Amino acid sequence: MKKIIATRKNTSTEAKKILDKAELLFDKNYVEKAVCSMARSITVELSNSDPIVLPIMNGGLILGGMLIPQLDFPLQIDYIHATRYRGGTSGNKLCWLKKPEKILQGRILLLIDDILDEGITLSEVVKYCYDVGAKKVLTAVLAEKKMHNEKPFQCADFTALQVPDRYVFGYGMDYREYHRNLMGIYAI
Repeated sequence: MKKIIATRKNTSTEAKKILDKAELLFDKNYVEKAVCSMARSITVELSNSDPIVLPIMNGGLILGGMLIPQLDFPLQIDYIHATRYRGGTSGNKLCWLKKPEKILQGRILLLIDDILDEGITLSEVVKYCYDVGAKKVLTAVLAEKKMHNEKPFQCADFTALQVPDRYVFGYGMDYREYHRNLMGIYAI
């Protein structure tokens, strides 16, 4: 038990140091305006489609909480919990912690995630949705990272912000499971 507590303390101390060194890319007002603009675009696209909206946990939690109340049309909500990072700063094989409980077959889906960087997680989640019979799958991300390499999922249907090819955190994006709650997007 002492080892776990010491590890947590070291990690939170490291997280504080990282934030002190980080550069603020987008403040609260900028992010909120970008999300409002994205909500308007989603409303135009999905207002007559009776979609299921699926935030991808944990990263999609904050964006989902900001975005869903701005979608002024009938929709249903479920969620997916799939991760590659498990507390680290680089991804591994996708681990499914929770699949949706709603029947996705024949439905239009909107997946909400924090960031599209390598595109591996989003690609696999979209594939899963089609494999279980979804009619159409759209994606919404808070940030899309401008990367120079090929990725399996090239771009989201709806993107609030573009971020540089740096490690970013805040507004759902984490640094070793810390800083998802920051009201700004930071880079190191």
